[in-house]
Amino acid sequence: MQKIEPMTLFGYEKLQAEVKDLKEVKRPGVVKAIEEALEHGDLKENAEYHAAKEMQKNIDNRLAELQEILGQSQIVDPSQLEHAKVSFGSTVVMTNLDTDEQVTYTIVGGSESNPDIGLISFNSPLSKQLLGKEEGDEVKFRLPGGEKEFEIDEVKYQEIVFETK
Repeated sequence: MQKIEPMTLFGYEKLQAEVKDLKEVKRPGVVKAIEEALEHGDLKENAEYHAAKEMQKNIDNRLAELQEILGQSQIVDPSQLEHAKVSFGSTVVMTNLDTDEQVTYTIVGGSESNPDIGLISFNSPLSKQLLGKEEGDEVKFRLPGGEKEFEIDEVKYQEIVFETK
């Protein structure tokens, strides 16, 4: 049975762009590098050939992985969801009650999460503790650095902007 994963349009488009880049730019470049390496003769001691074949294998594996992810994804439009309480697609602004540091997270699908830029998976322990909470609620999290307590300042929908390189 296939497992369906929710994903924002932002995440879906980002993965589609990666597939396109791999198919139209990276893979053809590797094929060309393999052809050039073959012209050098003896394959046993041809480092360029072996490196290019390894890169081709990695690209093909990533393409297969992306096709599986995209095949299991169900695009959810968070703008159509209620955000009075934390839900899929909600952007949550919180203040650490010990340090007064403010943090912002947006809850997204697992394959599009990137905690470094504030996108956290709806399956993450942090998201699971936030789902259903409202502005003004206090939440305690067990984090690698110990237990921390936050107050939810704001729950809103904020569109994720797709950026190209």
